[in-house]
Amino acid sequence: MKASDLFVRCLENEGVEYIFGIPGEENLDVMDSMIGSKIKFITTRHEQGAAFMADVYGRLTGKAGVCLATLGPGATNLVTGFADANMDRAPIVAIAGQGATTRMHKESHQVLDLVNLFAPISKYSVQIREPEIIGEIVRKAFKAAEAEKPGGSFIDFPENVAAMPVEGKQPLKVQSARPPVPPADKISQAAEIISNARYPLVMAGNGVVRADANEALVAFAEKLNIPVATTFMAKGSIPFSHDLSLGTVGLQAHDYVACGFDRADVVICIGYDMIEYHPYLWNKEKSSKIIHIDLSPAEVDEHYILECGVIGDIGAALEGIAAEASAQPGSQAQTLRETIVDELTTHENDDSFPMVPQRIILDLRKALQPEDIVVSDVGAHKMWVARMYQAERPNTCIISNGFASMGIGLPGAIAAKLVYPERTALTVTGDAGFLMNSQEIETALRIGVAIVILIWNDSKYGLIKWHQDRRFGRDTQIEFNNPDFVKYAESFGAKGYRIESADELLPTMKQAIADNTVVLIDCPVDYSENMKLTEKLGQLVCPI
Repeated sequence: MKASDLFVRCLENEGVEYIFGIPGEENLDVMDSMIGSKIKFITTRHEQGAAFMADVYGRLTGKAGVCLATLGPGATNLVTGFADANMDRAPIVAIAGQGATTRMHKESHQVLDLVNLFAPISKYSVQIREPEIIGEIVRKAFKAAEAEKPGGSFIDFPENVAAMPVEGKQPLKVQSARPPVPPADKISQAAEIISNARYPLVMAGNGVVRADANEALVAFAEKLNIPVATTFMAKGSIPFSHDLSLGTVGLQAHDYVACGFDRADVVICIGYDMIEYHPYLWNKEKSSKIIHIDLSPAEVDEHYILECGVIGDIGAALEGIAAEASAQPGSQAQTLRETIVDELTTHENDDSFPMVPQRIILDLRKALQPEDIVVSDVGAHKMWVARMYQAERPNTCIISNGFASMGIGLPGAIAAKLVYPERTALTVTGDAGFLMNSQEIETALRIGVAIVILIWNDSKYGLIKWHQDRRFGRDTQIEFNNPDFVKYAESFGAKGYRIESADELLPTMKQAIADNTVVLIDCPVDYSENMKLTEKLGQLVCPI
């Protein structure tokens, strides 16, 4: 058999369901070896879209999403989505064709040093130089990508090596280690700190979702009667409707949830990644006692000096600490939660048009079931989704907040629908982020994936305007023109709706879900609420 045949067998051995990508001259042998494979190849319209699909697939499943490109520009087009996955702790394996090894020692058409290009944004970056090592390379790539903390592996596959014969080689056995049990003395130390705390507070991060420790988190909070705030990427790890949920933390402004951190004497960080919400924002005075519970040791930072680190299986750690610690006498943050809930529903009947972000989010929540999936693109709308969307299940509100790249929304929704075909998959995207990968509408239609695209339309880079107005009191170079989004969707064969009054949005979203195809909803948004929120938070008085 050819080396490319062995390579595809190794991918099958890893349980790969989909490869997202674009065929090219330098991956011809791999594409040919895919014929008859149980792996489904999803041909995308841009390599960035392919990488974002692999990114969200990996985040939702815990298995490495796989994307494929040719050499040179094909490979460089993967970089943004690949970097997003790597920094958001989503397992991903990117594969790129490469020129023959016989021309890599000199200047040659489209040849770049891809291994060194991907090395700074990956956990493992390697070139296949001999057919005999394919099994080891593929196994190591997936092991690195899927290990805690997950991230990216990159494989460079020269075209002449892919065509070489190889005999007597088979895929290697897939093995993975079990998380270690946390040390008993560390569990006891954490329990003692919590028992002596007056105002402990939990910050749950993305690691809780990755470790499938959501039920353990809720049980821990209930047993010890400690309120929980989640990062953007841990939304739903405790249902927002739970009495101990304070919602989401992560805005760089002083929000109501931040009031809980102001008061907390002990902050219990569970599965917390520093890239999600930097500690200088919630531990400015460096006065909080920090308990770090995770599978990986804490990052070094002057605002994140630990009182106790509990390293090991997160669920086991929470169960062990809860068994030893004393429960808090009463909910320390009930008043704070009531304030947060009241604020989130303030604009429920706001009929102004263009629509205010708060009303859009409230209608979105009403339109979707608890298990349905929202994939947020990046922009001003992301701040409102992160702050207001009430997630009831883990991984039902996907927000990129490590690398935070625009353009993830539409490709991400396609991946979400492939993973969970029985659920509604909807992307909330700005007009700018949508047009970065809008061509993937064709991909969704071609492969029969029904998704809803909700565009917040303001014809501006709204988040940048927000920052400019806050810092300078004026804005510059943030306006642009948009196409007719309804006609644009229809030109692909999708459906399109334009919202012309506030009371149209909710029934239109319900209709879009019932349409069971690719549906675009163009919704004008009034982002003057951004600065109103900034002013409000600047005058905020903590209720506790």
